[in-house]
Amino acid sequence: MDEPNTGPAIEVEQLVREFKKGPRAVDGIDLSIARGEIYGFLGPNGAGKSTTVLMLATLLPPTAGTARVGGFDVVSEGAQVRARIGAALQEAALDPMLTGREHVHLQAALHGLRRAERRRRADELLERVGLTEAAGRKVGGYSGGMKRRLDLALALVHGPSILFLDEPTTGLDVQSRTALWDEVRRLATDEGVTVFLTTQYLEEADQLAGRIGIIDHGRIVAEGTPAALKAEMGAATVEAVPADLARRTAVADVLEQFGEPVGASDSRVAVRLREGPQGLTDVVRALDAQGVAVASLQLQMPSLDDVFLAKTGRSLEGSRAEEPDHDAQPEPAPA
Repeated sequence: MDEPNTGPAIEVEQLVREFKKGPRAVDGIDLSIARGEIYGFLGPNGAGKSTTVLMLATLLPPTAGTARVGGFDVVSEGAQVRARIGAALQEAALDPMLTGREHVHLQAALHGLRRAERRRRADELLERVGLTEAAGRKVGGYSGGMKRRLDLALALVHGPSILFLDEPTTGLDVQSRTALWDEVRRLATDEGVTVFLTTQYLEEADQLAGRIGIIDHGRIVAEGTPAALKAEMGAATVEAVPADLARRTAVADVLEQFGEPVGASDSRVAVRLREGPQGLTDVVRALDAQGVAVASLQLQMPSLDDVFLAKTGRSLEGSRAEEPDHDAQPEPAPA
């Protein structure tokens, strides 16, 4: 689909959304997202992530400011924006009585695809999201992960150049989450699709996003590549547990030769290494030279969780992405 210019895929200036009798959900944010970029939008519940997506997808009018998506204004050129975007929002609008294939055919018909093209596109997308065997089943029997994958397929029917994914893996098991990550990477790398990804999973943002924006109380409080944001937190930290707690001071004397002390429990000693991770070898040698034994020695690199905590004063609710949702409906076995 032809684009009107070669500028940013998404460009936002001082965007505001204020609800009646409430605070500003989005409070004057600026964004510039390049074509083909995966942009991670992090924030706790109520921070303004979903409200931002709804405005960029033309589903909610801004109170103030401007936003251009695909080169078109979201207020005055909404039809052109909608023709260029796909959106998989938090609540998938699926009919439990229709099959997966029927959903894709219906979506394709709504986008004006001819019958033969609908069948071809349905086969392609259902295979891409791993639902070929389940395509003939009613969606009411799908697991949560299958529904999220079908919702992604529906968002891709018309070949959008910009894709909005609003917390797409919330509640998914590790296998389903990983499969969706692989497809998002493929879309950006192979097809040049711009992906605007909101998430509460720090690992997800770290794995997928080329750049990350952190929003809190409606304002962007940090933005940059994952590596740059983590580098702002300082050097790596080494933490030691003395084999004999009576020798904690001796362990501290050795470690403090290599960096500044940081907070630790009574049974541990931690310093931020001046020389970075490569300084760990010197620490081990110095401990050995002083005859100081340790029960454990750990090197800890700055994480996005550290960044989020520093920028917002709290940890992100969904940061433990490795834990599966034990209440999720299991994937049905193939018929």
